[in-house]
Amino acid sequence: MMRQFRHSLLGRLLADPMAVFALTIIIGLVVVAIFADAISPHDHTLMNLADRFAPPSTTYWLGTDNLGRDTFSRLAQGSRIALYVALVAVSISGMIGLILGMIAGFGPRWLDNLLLFIFDTLRAYPTIILALALAALLPRGLSTVIIVVVITSFSEYGRVVRTQTLSLKNAEFILAERAMGASPARMVFHHILPNVLGPFFILAAMNLPVVITIEAGMSFLGIGVPPGTPSWGATLKDGFDYIRNTPWIIIAGGLPLILVTLGFTFLGEALRDQLDPKLRKSR
Repeated sequence: MMRQFRHSLLGRLLADPMAVFALTIIIGLVVVAIFADAISPHDHTLMNLADRFAPPSTTYWLGTDNLGRDTFSRLAQGSRIALYVALVAVSISGMIGLILGMIAGFGPRWLDNLLLFIFDTLRAYPTIILALALAALLPRGLSTVIIVVVITSFSEYGRVVRTQTLSLKNAEFILAERAMGASPARMVFHHILPNVLGPFFILAAMNLPVVITIEAGMSFLGIGVPPGTPSWGATLKDGFDYIRNTPWIIIAGGLPLILVTLGFTFLGEALRDQLDPKLRKSR
């Protein structure tokens, strides 16, 4: 049993210090998001003007903002928003990209060219310009942020899956299945799909902090979540506006983004090392 666990993906990850560090950060983010109400020492909406711009102390662990709201409590609540947007946006964009990528790689040439043109067009469109355009048409909120992320990121998954599908399409075991009369659905779901999931999950892990950063950036610019929402980007905006008076707010707001980026990036690197057969053989 222990031998099987050591050779499983989880066992190999736990044997990698970089993966352990990444999983510690990610698990910490999930715990904070789930138990944000329990670990928040103050109500994140409570305004106390008498304590505005209070420095970090035993009462306010990360100080307070311009309205006297506890920074730590707002960051804890903001972890829920960051995690929700990241998981929903990556799930939707990844699923769309996975389906379209396999269709492009396994389908006829004309359909491949059409989908590749769509992928390249969307990837060439600046994310912030699209965010500003949609913000002018749609109400501010998490749904708008998710729409922006999905439109700008599903093409990246599509290109990766398409490339993997094309490389597998003419593999010997696929040609053998085709010669034996296997249906296209069987070849796609039983052979191609399992082989493209590795690179797909690696890309998804590395894109999670990107999505969190996009949400924070949109909220920082005032086109993300509504005013008063405890987003990490909103905390950064408050810290930037009053950086001369309270430098600890912008430091506290930027620290979670740094840690989350490191955690998911290291996890993606560790998954790549474990799921890529060439890298595993070279170790």
